[in-house]
Amino acid sequence: MPSSLNPNLKKLLATNKKHRLTANAYAKAILAGDRVVLGQAITIIESVHAVDQKLAVEIIDQCLPYANKSIRIGITGAPGVGKSTFVEAFGSYLIEKGCKLAVLAVDPSSQLSGGSILGDKTRMERLSSNDAAFIRPSPSGASLGGVARKTRETMILCEAAGYDTILVETVGVGQSEIMVHSMVDLFLLLLLPGAGDELQGIKRGIVEMADIAIINKSDGDRITLAKQTKRDYKNALHLFPPKDSNWTATAIACSALHEQGMEEIWEQIEQYFGLIKENNFFQKNRQNQTKYWLTSSINQGLQDAFFKNKDIQQELIKIEKAVLNNQLSPFQGANSLLAFFKNLKDEK
Repeated sequence: MPSSLNPNLKKLLATNKKHRLTANAYAKAILAGDRVVLGQAITIIESVHAVDQKLAVEIIDQCLPYANKSIRIGITGAPGVGKSTFVEAFGSYLIEKGCKLAVLAVDPSSQLSGGSILGDKTRMERLSSNDAAFIRPSPSGASLGGVARKTRETMILCEAAGYDTILVETVGVGQSEIMVHSMVDLFLLLLLPGAGDELQGIKRGIVEMADIAIINKSDGDRITLAKQTKRDYKNALHLFPPKDSNWTATAIACSALHEQGMEEIWEQIEQYFGLIKENNFFQKNRQNQTKYWLTSSINQGLQDAFFKNKDIQQELIKIEKAVLNNQLSPFQGANSLLAFFKNLKDEK
């Protein structure tokens, strides 16, 4: 593990811990709309330290009664499609309409240091300087599921702070879209003019999850191509099985760079929320997502408890050796370790 770029980091962290507020004080400040304290509370949520995790749970519990009052929109697309430019243009449009906006952007992390580029704030200069917007990049780290859980918890704090529109921007690769889809009400897929699924690195399943496909960079000499791509995706989306929401997915062309097409996108979003609130899908979907995250958190907790057990760690070394030497199959090894764990519990 590389040493910290900041040699005073440990001292700085220790100083910060001395100035930690109580959970009640954090919650009160968040409810009052204090952006600095909101950022500090999110840092506590993202922390891996046991003391911070306990404090995070207390803060979330106090904020929860004031949450769930926003609309949650996921935004994904292959790298280079212009997600950050779109978020800035669309976010600025929403603020002009009177929305209070929180942007949660999950950045790719360094596999060596665990650090994050966290460049979204620098790419969204206008939003960053607007008091009606709160931007929080989150390093994706080693565990995507862990980040997704923390992003969901962060949404609760943002909603308690009065942000009525939450945009969650994904890194646009791998499983991140699926995780984000499980915590938002509406899923936007950004595409490039003229490029098919294979060229854009987007799996069929991701397209199928989309509620609205947006053909970005529809400007200049790409306008004709963008119109054709829009027609192609509009037709393709009709071939997918009907959504549980009864919403018919559509495609829209826009230019985030020139801030064109934002009004049409918002009109579709309003129609979507009007439909799902009328047919009760909005509430059912939120409840299903909550149950999913309950189960996910239980599974994560059980997994952590299992692998942190010292007896399990010692037994795992023996079983791994036997599996690598072809004395046990991976399945036999797993069953043996689980049986060992069960015996440990029975002895207690």
